[in-house]
Amino acid sequence: MAANTAPALSPTQVFERFRANVLAGKPGLTSELCADDVVVELPFARAGMPHRIAGREQVAAFTAAGREALPVTFDEFRTIALHQTTDPEVIVAQYEVTGTATATGHRATAPFVLVLRVRDGLVVHWCEYQDSTAIAQALAGDAH
Repeated sequence: MAANTAPALSPTQVFERFRANVLAGKPGLTSELCADDVVVELPFARAGMPHRIAGREQVAAFTAAGREALPVTFDEFRTIALHQTTDPEVIVAQYEVTGTATATGHRATAPFVLVLRVRDGLVVHWCEYQDSTAIAQALAGDAH
């Protein structure tokens, strides 16, 4: 078997793959993007949701189940800011995702901030800040 000579993805390229996955209706963070020892942190996760998931298989299962359980069609993904850091492995992204809840037809936008570390083309650390209460309200069609 020939060795893989494709250059490793940069953090920005990984973020763009994540964006494309979201807009395609797939889990945003897939196992193909993750290192074996990846750690995902969700500091503001709502009650009943994990704040930390470790390991490629666990992350893949979590993101696949989350996407399957999320009755939303994503219409827009707007990158507000993408910051390079002094560490070439790390970027900070501020973005908004707009979607339509399939059950209610309600359209809403949710803001996110992501701190992403990519090593050798694979995600090793993903720390996402989101307003999970606002997301739940948007799914229900409630106003803030």
